[in-house]
Formats: sequence, C-alpha cells, structure tokens
Amino acid sequence: MSWRKKVEAHILKRLLALVTKDSRPNLNALNDVVKDIRIIELNMKAFGYDLARRMATALPPRSGTGAQFVGLASKAAVQNDIESDWTAHWAAELKTSVIYHRKLWELAYVLQAIFEHGLMEPGRRGLGFGCGAEPIPSYLASRAVLVTATDTSTESAHAAGWIDSDQHLGSASSPFLSHLVDRDTFDRFVVTDTIDMNAVPDTFRDYDFCWSICALEHLGSIERGFRFIERSLATLRPGGLAVHTFELNVENDGPTLDNWITVLFQRNHIEAFAARMAAQGHVVSRLNFDYGTGAMDTFIDLPPWLHDMSAEDRTRLGAPLHLKLAIDGFISTSFGLIITKGAEDR
Repeated sequence: MSWRKKVEAHILKRLLALVTKDSRPNLNALNDVVKDIRIIELNMKAFGYDLARRMATALPPRSGTGAQFVGLASKAAVQNDIESDWTAHWAAELKTSVIYHRKLWELAYVLQAIFEHGLMEPGRRGLGFGCGAEPIPSYLASRAVLVTATDTSTESAHAAGWIDSDQHLGSASSPFLSHLVDRDTFDRFVVTDTIDMNAVPDTFRDYDFCWSICALEHLGSIERGFRFIERSLATLRPGGLAVHTFELNVENDGPTLDNWITVLFQRNHIEAFAARMAAQGHVVSRLNFDYGTGAMDTFIDLPPWLHDMSAEDRTRLGAPLHLKLAIDGFISTSFGLIITKGAEDR
C-alpha cells in the first residue's frame, strides 16, 4: 500500500468516528481530531529543524577543493547533494554556511551546471528569470559575467506574495549584494528588467545561458511552465545552456496540482517533456528521480510557514530547514532540469 493510500485509510477511519451510530455528529470525536493539529505541526517542525541544524554542525570542514566536474544530472534535491563537495564549494563562494535547505541546493545546482558547461568565464552572457533578491547575479558579476536579471511586475509579485517575502526585485533597489561584489563592478556587468515569463520578449537573444529558480511553477499551469522553458531556449545561442528548478510532486501515481497559483510537476510530465525536447534536437541531461533515503530526505515540513507564525513561534523554531515540504497535501521537493540547446531551431 502506497504512502498516500495508508494516509487516506487512516483519515477515513478518523472521519467515520465523527458521527454516532445514528449519524449524529460526534462532537467529542471531532474535537479529538482537530484540537492537537497545531501542536503536532509545530512539534514536527521543531524536531526536523533541530535535526537539520545538528547535522549541519557535524559536517566535516571543507576548504580549498575548488569547483569540480561531477556530471550533474537533471535531478531532485537530496541530502547527499547538500553533503557533497560541490555544494560546499558554491556555499563558500556565496559566503554562506552549508545548511539543509532546498534553496541552497537550488543556488548550488544552477552554479554547478553553469560551471560544468564552461560558461562561468569573463565575457559570457547570462539571462536570469524571476531573479528576485537571489545572489546569483551578484556572484556572476564578480566573475565578470554579463547578466540580465529579470523579474515579474510589482503588481504580479504583490498578488503572488513575493514582495512580503523579499523574493522580488521590487523589494530592493536591485539584486546587488555587497558581500559578493562591489557596486561599480555590479553596475558594469548587471542590468535588470521586468518581464512576463509567459511572454518572454523576442529581444532577448544569443545568451550563453539562462536560468530560473522555482519560478516557472507559478505561471498558471504545468503546460505554461513547459512552454516557458521552450521559450527560454529561444533566448540562447546554439549550444547554449538552460537550467531551471521547480516544484516536483514526488508521488507519480496519483493526482497533482495544475491550473493553480502553484503547480506541481510529476515524473511523467518531465519524462514526456524531455522526449519533446529531444525531438526538437535539444539535449536534456540524464533524468534522475532518486529522492534520497537520508533523514532530511524523509522529513516533510508542514505549514504554517514562517510568515504566518507568531513572533514567539518564529523565535522558538528558528529559520526553516527542509528539502521536502507539504504543498496543499502533496509532498514536494525541488527538481533541476538541464537542457543544452540544439545546433539549430526546428
């Protein structure tokens, strides 16, 4: 029996207890079901975050390893990646600690893909979508890479809640981060722009690479997300690199979220899209759907999220740490897709 079927059976059993034999509401049973939910959620988060902090503290120190070629696949975020030399390297480059969080994984994943394709060189051109306040534009500028950092409009960002969580360019004057690059260098190598990812302008052309981090699942549907990836390839020169991360529903044998504010891709969607890309002459890096077996691979974070908590709970729990989380009842993690543009468009 799958995880979902076991949960459904348990829920059904609990729900049947909500009515008496004569079909009247069993108020005592209803109270038993709901009264401890908030405490259960907070307990799960407290134990998961504490475990993640302890594990990160116990990681062996790494220094001076430099960037290494690992043959990065199109894959999900897993604990082994967080504990790898390549993630440690990019965390050091970004001047941050190694933590068990999928956002760190996404940043390291994008930078590793750019490095492995030989594109982290002075004078290369990169195009970022949905950049928000992420550190990649500043870091690439420090490497003399020319960057166009784009984001959605302020109105759209407000509607999606990205302004409140500081994930939008409008929440700061620019994605400039002074601990990664000086202001003059940033201004020389980075330009910012506002675009609709569902209608990428034709003026964006001949970039060496492009990227996005957990943005395309907010475009309205699974198919819109894939159409955006196809359109991102049109911004590249032949042989250019596209690397995108997005939300993945780790269960492939059931329903998922589509046509919604946040959609959840599944393995079958990705495999079909990879075949579509291959038919157009593009190369998709090997697909790897291993979701890991480590402690942080099996911890699933639950709502409420930080911005919905009381100040007391935020202080007690600390910063969120997770590789998987629950989104509308589904188990989600980050998945990275790497595509090399074919020699010519078909």
